[in-house]
Order: sequence, then structure tokens, then C-alpha cells
Amino acid sequence: MLATVRLTILAIFFAVANLKVAFADGPAPVPVAQAFASSSDGTYKLSEYKAPVQGYGTPGCSIGNKWNLTVDDSPNGHKQTIKGFGATVTDATVALFNALPADTLQNLLNDLFNSSGAKYQMVRHTMGSSDMSPEPATSYDDTNDKTDSKIPHFNTSDRGVAMGELLDKMRLVQPELTIVGSPWSAPSWMKTPNNTFDPAYTQHLGTYFTKYLRAFWGGMGVKINAVTIQNDPLSALPGLPRMSISAEEAVQLINNGIGPAIHEVGSQTAIWAYDGNTDNSDYPQTVVDGSSSYVKAVAWQCHAVLDNDWTALSDFHDKNKNYEQYMTNCWLKNDSAWSAASDFTLGPLNNWASGVTAWTLATDTQNGPHLAGEGVCTACVGLVMINPTAKTYELQTHHYMLAQFSKFIPRGASVLSSSLSSASSRSATGVDAVFAETPDGFRAVVIVNKNAQDVYITVETRVAGEIWSGPVGKTSVVTWMLPPLGDLD
Repeated sequence: MLATVRLTILAIFFAVANLKVAFADGPAPVPVAQAFASSSDGTYKLSEYKAPVQGYGTPGCSIGNKWNLTVDDSPNGHKQTIKGFGATVTDATVALFNALPADTLQNLLNDLFNSSGAKYQMVRHTMGSSDMSPEPATSYDDTNDKTDSKIPHFNTSDRGVAMGELLDKMRLVQPELTIVGSPWSAPSWMKTPNNTFDPAYTQHLGTYFTKYLRAFWGGMGVKINAVTIQNDPLSALPGLPRMSISAEEAVQLINNGIGPAIHEVGSQTAIWAYDGNTDNSDYPQTVVDGSSSYVKAVAWQCHAVLDNDWTALSDFHDKNKNYEQYMTNCWLKNDSAWSAASDFTLGPLNNWASGVTAWTLATDTQNGPHLAGEGVCTACVGLVMINPTAKTYELQTHHYMLAQFSKFIPRGASVLSSSLSSASSRSATGVDAVFAETPDGFRAVVIVNKNAQDVYITVETRVAGEIWSGPVGKTSVVTWMLPPLGDLD
């Protein structure tokens, strides 16, 4: 009896002790709204910023600097699912990354791909040389295998191996990384003297793609999630790794070459159509109409001769609702506006793009290394500048502007339909925004302010009836992270 009483007392003692420990730190914290900013002058670099408040708050600015974002949070307002953001990995990127000491390289990879950094979750890599490659230009088969469609001399060479090894390191840091392969050209012997694809080598090019996938995926363990069959397929400038292929030829190549070849090896790699500019929507329409069995998405670029128009993606979605869309290539130059990366990210996001990759990930202090010749972008700059002599790197302004999206809108998030308007003047410009909901219920609002004055933003959700308001600094990108609805008081 006495032993039973003692055991009961001990049980009560430990229960009370455990209860005290459980509440020692107080109740679990309720999520609150947060804000993070990157500014054109570098004062803010993914830095904490004044958080929005529930309700209309106190603007503290003139009526002309107030903006309203109205969000359709109904089921119909939920649009595309996000796959990721990032940039193109070129031979130049690989050479520069590999010039860094091991510990510095790891720090850079963490800055770019880790959740503590920018959390890039998508990269596009060049299959063979692009203009951003050291001399000489190469493909994965430069030995003229015209007589054998099995192309027995296929060889990724040292550059291809180095590319695969770097992609593997990136995915080790970011396991959910989507990798897209894109050739700037087929091997030169598969082309006509006019730098166009020769259809006589349809089977050869199909084999070329499958051997590429086997080399990277099977040989190096680098899963390739998707491919485009040709970067910028309507360009045939001489002297560079480029190739022109018409939409009709692309259909034949996919149906009779690349598509069956990829299917035959059991690869889960998706084919994305086009990979060209927004001023020619007929091209991707022709390809998806003719190759619907193989094509799963459409890739777009921003280098239209006239003004680029991202509404082309919305127009395409209206006709082809089952196809994903991506912005795969938009260059950054020495003279690009500070907001360039945010512009070519936000525009596509509001027009059904599921991911964005910039051109390019890294360059050196001389905008290289790159090939010589006509058409080379000698003014292109990377999201990262690497000094191979000093063995250092510097994250550029464009990186921080893109990271305002990638860090807070993860894979699996959904973009919601929204409309932005000035509270005072229909002619007001310089402000844009996108609203997304993350898989765990948080809401990300990314706001770009190109004006030289601070602005005040009010966000209203139609169904839930939420109102959030707060400031956005001049010439900056600000991301609000709003707590899940169920966590609000």
C-alpha cells in the first residue's frame, strides 16, 4: 500500500514537472506578417523591412503614392503552380565556379540554392557551347557521324563532365532543383550551310538527345527534368553555336526523332516547345498542335524585336489550358535597369508562367568568358560576378531582385489572379505586384516600386475579406509574407 502511494506521488510530481517544462517557453508563437526588401542602392539585400499591418494603417504619404492590389482568392482565382526560379548555367559559369576554392564555392552554392539564401529551384543548362563559353565552340559530337544514326562518337568531353558535376553539387544543396537542358546548336554536321537543321539527320539528333540523357542521368546521376530542342529556334546568325528550325520541322523532329528516342529509353524527361520570343506565338501553337503526345510545356524568351509583351502567355493559356509555360531566357546587361530581373519575373508570373530563368548565372569582371564573333553578347552580366584571379564572388543587384521571388515563392506555390490600381491617377506607373499562396498556407506579395518616392500599398482579398497595408520603399522590391488565414486573430 505504501509503495503504491509513493508511486502515485512520484507520478504526480513528474507530471507537474513535465507540464512546467511544456509551458516554460510559453505557448507556440502565432505567425505574424513580415516584410523583406532589396533596394537599387544596395541598402537592403533581402533585408527585414517594415511589415504590413492589418487594415488600412496610416499611409503617411501623399494621395498620389497610394496603390490598391485586389486579389481573387476564390478557387477560380488560383492559377498556375510554381516550379522555381534561377538562371542558365553555361560553360562560363562552370569554369568560373570551379576557379573558386572549395569552401568559397560551397558558400556561393548555399547563397544561391539553400533556403538560407536565395533558394533557387530551377536552372537551365547549355548542352554544348553557347556564346557564353570559352573558345573553342564544341558540341557533344564533333566527329562527323553522318553515316551512322547511332552516332558512336558521342562524347560530352571534359566540359560536359564538369557541367554535370556542378549541376550535381547544385542539386545536393537544393534537392528539389529542376534542371532543363537546352542546346544552342546541333553538331555542325547536322546543319545546312545556312545554319539551319538538315532533316536528313532527324534520327541522329534523336539519338544525340538520348545519349545526352544517358550520360548525365545514367552516367553522372544528374536527373534532367526537361529539355527544349533548340534555343531561340528562329535565329541563324553565322559564326556562333546557333541553329534555325521552323515550327513544322520542329514537329517532325519531335515526332520522328527526339520524342520516340526519349520514350524508348524510359526517360521521364519532358519536352518543352519553342524556347523563343513572345512576338511569335504561332510557332509554339504549331508545335503543340502537331506534337501533343510528347510536348508538355512551352518556353518563352524576352528578346522580341519590338516591345516584349508577356500577355502572349495569357493568350496562349486561353487556347491551351493544359500546358505549363516558362520564361527561360532573358538577358541582363551592363546597362540593364536595376529592376530588369524583377520585370522579367513578375510579368510572366502574372501571365501563367510556372518558372523563370535569367541569362546568365555567372560572368567574370570582363563579362566573360565568351566566344568571339558576331552576335556575342559582350555586355551580358551574370547574377553573380566572379573574380577568378582574386578567387572571390559578388552577388549582383539583379540576383537580389530575383531572390525576392525565389526565396519566398517556393515550388508548389500557386499564383492568384490580382489587379493593381493607383488610388488617385489612372496614368500612374512604376508599381507592379504578384500574389501567391505557398503550400503551407502563407501568402507572398511581391511588390516592385520603380518610382523615386516611397509608395503605400493596400492589399484586399475578395473572398476572405482581408485587408493588409504597408509602405514600399523607392526603387526597391519588397516581399510581404502574410500568415495563413487560420492563424489570424
